[in-house]
Amino acid sequence: MTHPNTSALTANFSGYDAGGNIYRPFSVFSVLTFTLLSMLVAATFVWNLLVLVTILRVRTFHRVPHNLVASMAISDVMVAALVMPLSLVHELNGRLWKLGRVLCQVWISFDVLCCTASIWNVTAIALDRYWSITRHLEYTLKTRKKISNVMIALTWLLSSIISLSPLFGWGETYSEGMKCQVSQELSYTIFSTFGAFYLPLCVVLFVYWKIYKAAKFRIGSRKTNTITPMAEVKDEAQQPQMVFTVRHATVTFQTDGDTWREQKEKKAALMVGILIGVFVLCWIPFFITELIVPLCSCDIPPIWKSIFLWLGYSNSFFNPLIYTAFNKNYNNALRNLFSRQR
Repeated sequence: MTHPNTSALTANFSGYDAGGNIYRPFSVFSVLTFTLLSMLVAATFVWNLLVLVTILRVRTFHRVPHNLVASMAISDVMVAALVMPLSLVHELNGRLWKLGRVLCQVWISFDVLCCTASIWNVTAIALDRYWSITRHLEYTLKTRKKISNVMIALTWLLSSIISLSPLFGWGETYSEGMKCQVSQELSYTIFSTFGAFYLPLCVVLFVYWKIYKAAKFRIGSRKTNTITPMAEVKDEAQQPQMVFTVRHATVTFQTDGDTWREQKEKKAALMVGILIGVFVLCWIPFFITELIVPLCSCDIPPIWKSIFLWLGYSNSFFNPLIYTAFNKNYNNALRNLFSRQR
């Protein structure tokens, strides 16, 4: 999401900035920054596109939870294709928007839409994993499919409401002086930041706390149940030679090692934890500044705002990496995809 003065990572290749200062053309810093950010944009687009292609080509992926992953990949590939390139142009133009009011409104709308949808898709995946771990008996495939479809629909509906509200008069995105920014209405700032980040943040933190609590409870309650018969049993009605002795027989219902389901749940919990952790680290600096600055009427150096913005964008790059790293089926499908192309 792009807010005022969030494009200070690079100097313009030539010309003047908003304050009339001359930029040094083709500085080493500007070229290096442009190269690194371009690589990030390309990698984000390609990796998420590969995930989508894999889901479309493999029939076993045409069900939950892969529909949630597909929704996340769609939002992230849209961030890479529709948001990040124009944000990079904005950086290179010295924080000046030279592409007109209409394109500014379109860009800001897609920025808020795609980033919000990406965040809520992470939340939906975390909720799906939580229910599959803690309520695997009631959370059947049929129930899981219905709930996942509802979560996807709500994700895009809420994201659309937040992103399109400024187009209906809730603030202005384009202002004189060639500034293109999200609406600065205080009420909209509070609504958008809570709807796009703080609410899903509370949900994912609560979910992981419940997963951790459930895992801790299972570890504490795991005991080896044994039945040890009497040391010696004799049949008095038979001859003295007919004596049955059982001294060390033990029936074990659960071994010390983890079961297949426990190993699967541990892996899922670890994946959710890393997904949530990266999501928080990438987005929390940006949203803290976006909420505090309007409330305290203070300002933060533009360079830091730009760093926080692109750190948030990078979450769309990490999402597919994290998910595929913990799923052997995706790894095998990707290998097969590349091997067929050879």
